[in-house]
Amino acid sequence: MSGIVVWFTGLPSSGKSTLAASVAGELRRRDIPAVTLDSDDIRAMLPSLGYDDAGRTQLYALLARLAAHIARQGHVVLVPATAHRRAYRDAARALAPAFFDVFVDTPLDECRRRDTKGLYATSTPAAPGAGTEYEPPVAPAFRIRPGEADAAARIADRIAQSA
Repeated sequence: MSGIVVWFTGLPSSGKSTLAASVAGELRRRDIPAVTLDSDDIRAMLPSLGYDDAGRTQLYALLARLAAHIARQGHVVLVPATAHRRAYRDAARALAPAFFDVFVDTPLDECRRRDTKGLYATSTPAAPGAGTEYEPPVAPAFRIRPGEADAAARIADRIAQSA
């Protein structure tokens, strides 16, 4: 099996982690192991990484390097992480042996409604999409909107074909 990085991008609280977990479950049902590098989990392990530009740049560079390293060992790596700048995702793509992005395209109002971390309630630092610009992918492998019941299976199909 060749490795692949699947980057789930979208606004904070768009459902990236939930979708990645569903894809991981679908892959396990197909006997395809997957490693998930959730940005929230990695950030919790490295509390020195802030939400300012420098902290975000460090976090996404670290995620890109870790994901590529694990993928080069033949694993499927799922990365739910906002990565609000295309440059972050482009850097991850350049490092990975194979890469595709999943744009979780949830409207800002719905993300605000779902926001359990209070990211949209604070003004500093501004959440991507609400004060900090979010640059959506130009041509993502998948554009997933809320309520797409078969999204995880479709993404898992693509991974299975690519791995």
